[in-house]
Amino acid sequence: LNGYNGTIFAYGQTGAGKTFTMEGVMDPPDLRGIIPNSFQHIFDKVALATAGQQFLVRASYLEIYNEDIRDLLSKDPKNRLELKENMDSGVYVKDLTSFVVKSAIEIDQVMQAGKKNRSVGSTLMNQASSRSHSIFTIICECAQENKSGKPSIRVGKLNLVDLAGSERQSKTGATGDRLKEATKINLSLSALGNVISALVDGKSQHVPYRDSKLTRLLQDSLGGNTKTVMCANCGPAGYNYDETVSTLRYANRAKNIKNKPRINEDPKDAMLREFQEEIHRLKEQLENAAKGLPVQM
Repeated sequence: LNGYNGTIFAYGQTGAGKTFTMEGVMDPPDLRGIIPNSFQHIFDKVALATAGQQFLVRASYLEIYNEDIRDLLSKDPKNRLELKENMDSGVYVKDLTSFVVKSAIEIDQVMQAGKKNRSVGSTLMNQASSRSHSIFTIICECAQENKSGKPSIRVGKLNLVDLAGSERQSKTGATGDRLKEATKINLSLSALGNVISALVDGKSQHVPYRDSKLTRLLQDSLGGNTKTVMCANCGPAGYNYDETVSTLRYANRAKNIKNKPRINEDPKDAMLREFQEEIHRLKEQLENAAKGLPVQM
């Protein structure tokens, strides 16, 4: 709501509780997941807006299935959408459906409608395994008057990501379509791991964001202009020892990534704010000099 970008994503093996972490259950309320709690938090804050503030909240929902991007809110969710990139908005999905929402109930209805179109399948590890990565995106625009009396707009974006499970194909008993899905899932998660390694290494001149659709879409969340939280989901059984160690190593690498979040606002507004701060600082220096106090440069 203050104009920052944020991303929350859950990583771990199939059946470790990633979808439950992100979505939870609605009843009892204590078991609601990150996504519905985010909805409530956003609209609780919007309700406290001052008289000079106006908010516009939009939501979109997509999945990456077999390296194809699908719009889960479209009338034809199996249509493949294209990734585009420009200087202003970075990487985005062309023609992705977006709904304006005015309450936590409305935005939850949007998510529930999209969930019906998600790709799920049964494996030996999970009866209702997510066979795709999903990204639910909330965009909050805030318009308010700046000190000069002109409207200033800040735009914040929150990505809520439910990754498909990292898994060993021998354990899931995958064949046919399930095997093809598992191969694509593991390739995209491997690409995500390579991006994390390149960012943490610090010596890599090239970060392989383009190796998968997932890493392209999360490019700003990994080493970019976003506050990012990773939830590492682990299975408690000894049978899952190798996968648990792998997940923890993944998280240990990811925590060392350095992002540089900043407020998204009109460049003219940002420059004006910098000038105003500079003027304020110089005035303080003049006042201190006049009083014979030390001047901080």
